[in-house]
Amino acid sequence: MEEFLTLATPFIKNHTLLVVAWVAIFIAFIYVNFKAVTSKVKLVSNAEAVALMNNQNAVVIDLRTIEEFKRGHIVNSQEFVPSDIKNHNLGKLEQHKDVPVILVCASGVTARASGEILAKQGFKHVYALQEGIAGWNAENLPLVK
Repeated sequence: MEEFLTLATPFIKNHTLLVVAWVAIFIAFIYVNFKAVTSKVKLVSNAEAVALMNNQNAVVIDLRTIEEFKRGHIVNSQEFVPSDIKNHNLGKLEQHKDVPVILVCASGVTARASGEILAKQGFKHVYALQEGIAGWNAENLPLVK
């Protein structure tokens, strides 16, 4: 251990920027993993989403723009704007607080953030489609227009 410390000290002094970058990456890694573990929103794969829709009557909420929704969406999905969720303008979505809700966006990023808001509003089973519609299309799963 003494040998390590005698070598580490000059290395840190000579490569401060590199050491700081590695420490920052390590802290970011810990933060992202902690956030994922403690999140009330679960990421689901396409297969898991299909199973939720078929076996538990999950409600699919599409968070993309109206134009994107019209170009193609998952069967029986409902179109919602993320700002409506943020502003508590849920309308008919309120009746689905006890059933699984799968949020879908273009790539999976917006869905997770909106899911956190829905979980805070009392929705019990909130899921975000991993990779969003892009992942759905990549697996050639059906979309309706």
